[in-house]
Parts: sequence; C-alpha cells; structure tokens
Amino acid sequence: MRPTVHDVARAAGVGLATVDRVLNDRPGVRQATAERVKAAVDRLGFVRDASAAALARKRVDTLAFLIPNGPSDFMHRLEAEVRAAGQRLAGRRVNIDIRSVPPFDGEALAAALRRLDTGKVAGVALVATEAAAVRAELCRLNAAGVPVVTLVSDAPRFPRHRYVGIDNVAAGRTAASLIGQFLGGRAGRIVVVAGSMLVRDHVERRMGFDQVISGQYPRLQASVTLEGRDERAATRQALRECLEREGDIVGLYNIGAGLEGILDVLSALPAEARPVVVAHELNDVTRAALESGLIHAVINQDIGHEIRSAIRVLRAQIDGTPLVAGQETIRIEIYLRDNLP
Repeated sequence: MRPTVHDVARAAGVGLATVDRVLNDRPGVRQATAERVKAAVDRLGFVRDASAAALARKRVDTLAFLIPNGPSDFMHRLEAEVRAAGQRLAGRRVNIDIRSVPPFDGEALAAALRRLDTGKVAGVALVATEAAAVRAELCRLNAAGVPVVTLVSDAPRFPRHRYVGIDNVAAGRTAASLIGQFLGGRAGRIVVVAGSMLVRDHVERRMGFDQVISGQYPRLQASVTLEGRDERAATRQALRECLEREGDIVGLYNIGAGLEGILDVLSALPAEARPVVVAHELNDVTRAALESGLIHAVINQDIGHEIRSAIRVLRAQIDGTPLVAGQETIRIEIYLRDNLP
C-alpha cells in the first residue's frame, strides 16, 4: 500500500497538522521535529499527492497562456489546444487563462506580461520574443516565484524554467537534408521564407539549415531570406519579386506559417519550374499541398503534446513534484505524401 500522511505522522510521533506544516514549508515547527518528519518521509517512501493537497486547501491554480494572434493557422490551433486542455481540467482546481498578443511584437508581449498579477497567477506559458522589455517582465515573475515555460520559440538567456517544443536547430538541419536529397546532386539557389527573423525559432531553424547546406551540399546556396510575417499577401509579393530578381530557384524552405502565399506563386508556375519545397506543420493546407505535389515534405510537431507538457511542467514546478523527462520530449515528425495519417 502507498504510505499516507497518517503513516508519516505515526512514524514521526507527531500530529497530522505538524506533518502538513512540514510538507508545505510553513512555520511553527521546531527544527528537530521537522527533521524527524522528513526522515519518516524518506524512510517510508512517501510521495505527496499534490492534487489532493490542493483540494484540501481549496487552492485553484491559474495558468496564463500568452498566445500570438494573427493569420497563423499554427497559432490558432495552439490556442484551440489550450482551450481544450482548460475544458479537460475543469473541476480539477486548475484555471486556464488565455491572453492574445500580436505576433512578432516584443513590446506588446511585455505589456501583456506586465498585466499579470503575480498574486493571482500560479504559472505562465508564452511563445517567447527576445526583447529587453520581455526579459524585464520575466525577471519580475521569476522574483515572485511564478514558474514560466516557453512554447515553440525559446528565450534561453531569459529567466524561464523550461522550454517546451521541438529542437528548432535540428528541424532546420532536417529540412536541409530533405531538400538536398530530393535535389539529388543538382546545383542552384534555395530561398528561405520566414515569418520574422526576430523570433528565435525561425533564427534557429535557419541556423540549422545553413549548417547542413554549407557542410554537406556545397553545390547549393541558401543565400536568400524573405520575411512575410506569416501573412499571405506579403509572402506572395515577396516571393514573386524574388523569383523575378533571382531567376532559377531549385529549393524553398518555408520556416514559418506563410505557406498559402507561397502556394499562390507555385501553383502559377509550370511543374518543371517549381522548386523542391519543405514546410512546417501538418494541417489542411500542407496536407493538400503534399497530395498535389506542390510541396515535398512537412516537418511537424505535436501541438497537443506541447500544451499537455507545458501544463505538466508548470504544475510540477508549482507543486514541487518530479517530471518524467522522456514524457516531455517533443519529437520532430516528417510527413511525405506517402505517409500522411
């Protein structure tokens, strides 16, 4: 049988109130008594049931999720997963508070963080933007003991407890390997399309991409980067101008979520003039593009896994409970037309 607080109290020769004070680091217990309780906990292998403890204290933990709005289908689906998680957690003393922020806007993100009351918010998850104002707000949360996780895009130089998302450098390396192998030794230029090079996930993907292209495919050059802010019209215009200016492009890596504008341009080209294309995130648009042959591969991340993991990480930090490390690893998935689920 799993040991209970009653077993700990008996083994330590104290009352339940004393055990509760020690387990929750509350004052009013002599040092010697506290040590006796901790020794009993270790000896019995007692594991605290954080959910039961929160229920007993009538505590409700509010977890704030700051999600970029705008045209990105990926962010829309991310927010939908957060809402679904909130519904699943209803009645389990966890409240999910979703705050929308403009994409690629560090000052707006900092302002949203500034509005969080550290006395009411138990944990925070955000898609990070590396701006000085954001760092200042994360320092404020950290000083108040509020755990923070970064989602999708990390900010490792800022105070945060954990990053939840794929390895974006590895994702970029994977994209480069796929394009290089699809091209089969051909020479030529590759255009890289990003939402914004001000966000770390796009920078890291480009970094990994360049590492493989320059190191393993010397006949290819990834010398052109376009930024479309994940907006269809802006991406379409930038790519059209690029093709007119640069001429023959043999490969295209879409780092961000602006694929629709790219498809507008590609669908107008004759099949023999289209580049090899690798994009991110499996959704209705990328699925149709794979099936039609307009793009060749999709690098995907499990959004539902990311949100569930972020919640587990925050609750573990709040409750002081351990994590299963392997459960929190977000893996890179590769989809071709031949293995679509």
